Amino acid sequence: MPPIQTTPHRPLADHSADRRMLLLAAAAFVVGSGGALGAWVLLKSIALATNLFWFGRLSVDPAVITDNTLGIWLVAIPVVGSLIVGLMARFGSDKIRGHGIPEAIEAILFGESRLSLKVALLKPLSSAISIGSGGPFGAEGPIIMTGGAIGSLFAQSFHLSAAERKTLLVAGAAAGMTAIFGTPMAAILLAIEVLLFEWKPRSFVPVVVAVLVSSLWRPLLIDAGPLFPVHHAIALGAVPLGIALAMGALAGAQAALLSSLLYRIEDLFGRLPLHWMWWPALGGLVVGLGGLMDAHVLGAGYESIRGLLDGSLAIRVALALLLVKATVWLVALGSGTSGGVLAPLLLLGGAMGFLVGQFLPGGSGLWALAGMAGILSGAMRAPLTAALFAVELTGDFAMLPLTLAASAGAYAVSVLVMRRSILTEKIARRGRHVLQEYTVDPLDFLQAEQVMTRAPETLAETLTIAQALAFFDDAARHRSYPVVDGEGRLSGLLSRSDILRWRLEGAPSAASLAEALSDASQPSGTPADPLARIADLMVESGSGRVPIVDAESRKVVGIVTRHDMLKVRHHHRALERERSQRARR
Repeated sequence: MPPIQTTPHRPLADHSADRRMLLLAAAAFVVGSGGALGAWVLLKSIALATNLFWFGRLSVDPAVITDNTLGIWLVAIPVVGSLIVGLMARFGSDKIRGHGIPEAIEAILFGESRLSLKVALLKPLSSAISIGSGGPFGAEGPIIMTGGAIGSLFAQSFHLSAAERKTLLVAGAAAGMTAIFGTPMAAILLAIEVLLFEWKPRSFVPVVVAVLVSSLWRPLLIDAGPLFPVHHAIALGAVPLGIALAMGALAGAQAALLSSLLYRIEDLFGRLPLHWMWWPALGGLVVGLGGLMDAHVLGAGYESIRGLLDGSLAIRVALALLLVKATVWLVALGSGTSGGVLAPLLLLGGAMGFLVGQFLPGGSGLWALAGMAGILSGAMRAPLTAALFAVELTGDFAMLPLTLAASAGAYAVSVLVMRRSILTEKIARRGRHVLQEYTVDPLDFLQAEQVMTRAPETLAETLTIAQALAFFDDAARHRSYPVVDGEGRLSGLLSRSDILRWRLEGAPSAASLAEALSDASQPSGTPADPLARIADLMVESGSGRVPIVDAESRKVVGIVTRHDMLKVRHHHRALERERSQRARR
């Protein structure tokens, strides 16, 4: 009898990494460089668009929108820019609409991490036009989509697997974010908390490599040092940390309100009797009117963020940012134009913290920092990313405990009052569920010997087909039985479907089971195999029962059924439900 074929498997280990991780790490050098270059191109494109729209000059030097002298005519600039974006989305690719991160998540979870060259080209271009014409957005969402597209396209060029494409997509996204903001640690944490949906060496190592490569390129292409350098001289005792926790809770409520308003506005646009191509122009009109009230609400607003953090911004401007900026950002983003959410959230959370901080010890800039960390945590459901992002932006790492307290407070409020984050709500509205809680699958850490039925009933391979038919007619209690030789070694698995087939085909009744099953190949497991592998064997063989054999002697020592597998999952979920019910009492 030929040997029983089983799917190859590795010895048990803590991690599943193999040498292909090194291949992906090498590819991450290219992707990291591409992400950094993409960030440079995006920033230069935004500067070019800003100069063209507001000052009528052909230049890529940094320009500040508040320096314009257009007067009432500034209302038209965001409308024109948004109209161009609408046309690009209509006749180019509708994937450039939105703020980029939900689209990246959707590509990772449901699109096999495939992004097109068209998106890689049109997303930064449309975002540069949107932001350059006064759109109240940041560059982080577009660069995450653009850097991700660079990584995905590179992976597709070498026909890598979907999991490997995901790794390089996220590596490119993290590299782009690092180049824009100079926040390598926060970029890595964003990859882990928001994009990867796993915590494995095969993805972590390449992402880190891409981020490090991008951070080396950043001083040469963009700038060195923190984006908003500032330091706060305060001892972080119990009182400041307690205030930061409360500030975070307030920022979490603010994030929930903004997210709810955003999707209500998006619904209102959806009811308009106009093609969605025209919606951005309507949003641009609101942006222009808001800019007429206070030009600080136009564009990414990095200068305003700097003023909030160092405490130099006028209270009137901070109040305008909190109210007018929120309005124009929500309407513009709800209209489906192209732009990011990170910079607007920093402004809105920072303005709230700045205003409340007028009455708190430590200075308004300190609480603007706490508000920024809190609102990012609450809106994006990424508390570690938010806490570290805030201090990396400023270079004030001594404030990490304070930003961590604010992030935790916001995260707690956000997950209690919002079913979805601002990033996942759009995906959920397309009928797709995203779970942002990571747990270890019990099928991955439980082994076959822990759930198998030991010493199962077996049939001797010397039985004839006639005897087997009689046995299934009169005495069989299960759907299938392991068939063993004289030493108890596995020969195959006899099931009711085999019996039915033999009845229909008229199999020779005098033939033994050894002869009848001689061409059969029965997958089997060993007691040390994880249940996940047993589940794979069930799918591959189409059988609901997998014999478990001793690894050396191949004697049958147990059997695992589909019902055994489901009981494991049910027990695990029952424990979770019990914990939740006790928490509610």
